[in-house]
Amino acid sequence: MQSDYEVMDRVFAARYSCRGFRPDPVPDETIERIVALARRVPSWCNAQPWQVEITRGAETDRLRTALQAAVAEGVQQPDLAWPSGYSGIYQERRRTCGWQLYEAVGVQKGDRAGSARQMMQNFALFGAPHVAIVTSPAELGPYGAMDSGGFVTAFTVAAQALGVATIAQAALASYAPLLHRHFGIGADRLVLCGISFGYADPDHPANGFRTSRADVGDIVTWHG
Repeated sequence: MQSDYEVMDRVFAARYSCRGFRPDPVPDETIERIVALARRVPSWCNAQPWQVEITRGAETDRLRTALQAAVAEGVQQPDLAWPSGYSGIYQERRRTCGWQLYEAVGVQKGDRAGSARQMMQNFALFGAPHVAIVTSPAELGPYGAMDSGGFVTAFTVAAQALGVATIAQAALASYAPLLHRHFGIGADRLVLCGISFGYADPDHPANGFRTSRADVGDIVTWHG
């Protein structure tokens, strides 16, 4: 019999960012179970700042269409400032992930049209039947966003445990004004990210690679 740690290790190891979904919807009961588990993560002063807007059916397609139209207009405006840069090992990891994806889907180095087509898959939600838009109160600033990051992690892992694939997408938050209008999200909340989810298409080439993780020794600095 596996220990709780071994079960968690297996589920975490199996989780990956899915970039090709089947159209089959996830039952409401399963989605509710995912959220019910994710809500158990800790938060500062137990504020539980996360809220989610979840689409299904035609509403997912309507959002897909709206996002692609916003990209065509070319005006990005996230609620949270983007990273000021990626350097050193962070840039190396970012590039490695990007090239793994491009290699998997057959985009060659220098193929700008091919990379642009793949980038647009973000705004087609990779064909997912659902997306969850995660928001946090603006007054809680980066700490509300940090707490909500725990919720995002728990959501993706809980989904994996129930056979549901996910991908957390910061790209969607780059069109925050659209998401505010589309879902009626007030100005008192920050759009943090989206999580596209559904059942993975195992034959999709974008699902054929896995990213690496740093060793424990690369993460921890011991004292005492």
